[in-house]
Amino acid sequence: MSEPIIVAALYKFVSLPDFHELREPLLAACVRNDVKGTLLLAEEGINGTIAGSREGIDAVLAWLKSDARLADLRHKESQDAQQPFLRMKVKLKKEIVTMGITGVDPVAHAGHRVRGAEWNALLADPDVVVVDTRNDYEVALGTFKGAINPNTDSFREFPEWVEQNLGADKSKKVAMFCTGGIRCEKASAWMRSAGYNEVYQLDGGILDYLAQVPEPETAWEGECFVFDNRVSVDHDLQAGSYQLCHGCRRPIDPGAMKMPQYEAGVSCHQCFDETSDEDKARFRERQKQIQLAKARNEAHLGSARPES
Repeated sequence: MSEPIIVAALYKFVSLPDFHELREPLLAACVRNDVKGTLLLAEEGINGTIAGSREGIDAVLAWLKSDARLADLRHKESQDAQQPFLRMKVKLKKEIVTMGITGVDPVAHAGHRVRGAEWNALLADPDVVVVDTRNDYEVALGTFKGAINPNTDSFREFPEWVEQNLGADKSKKVAMFCTGGIRCEKASAWMRSAGYNEVYQLDGGILDYLAQVPEPETAWEGECFVFDNRVSVDHDLQAGSYQLCHGCRRPIDPGAMKMPQYEAGVSCHQCFDETSDEDKARFRERQKQIQLAKARNEAHLGSARPES
């Protein structure tokens, strides 16, 4: 039996003024250790998910932590039976998670960090407003009981939603969560700098919560969307039941694949009316090339993953 692939999600907000110079040696360290995935570098830090053998992941993490600024870098692990990424990319960005607001400092202003059982207590407190900072298509797969879905299409929309829906009463207790912790860390820092006094964040995000809290005690409902080819993970952090529509890049469950609008690689019920006949013909040709590459045991690199 082959060894499982280790999937490591990581991020750290830290000043990296030389982030441009880090790209090539970081990419080389990943390629050297046969690790694949996507890492983002910006002046505000590092973010991303990588996958590889136990030895490969450990080697890349050791390389990162050899930089004193990243020595306490935390990561979350899960496993997959096969490599969930097609290649390794290290991208240079203005932000490691795009909020579109300058001057946000998560290092200085992040909210109160809350873990496991303490998070369950916050969820049960009627005086706490619990907000899911993820995008709408992610929330659709699963969320915490009683959490508010802002129905945003991107993280850029979150500040406007707060201003329109939480109102002028900045004394409200607000608790936020996201997949791995990065979005709510930045969101909580922005809210605190905007005058909200009591802001909490789920430390380590949903993935850490699922690893810490036994399923009989969980407040989580459904599966958790992840940004790799697994599409979702269940409460045991194993690959879930969702797949991705390669026409619109939205997650779909097994029932959706039985609907008449579904055509593998072309469309699903969510996007069937959004694309033209010409689009669908192009998608069919792309799907044909994917199948041909698969038959030759080659990777087809034409499709990009959705971004957070």
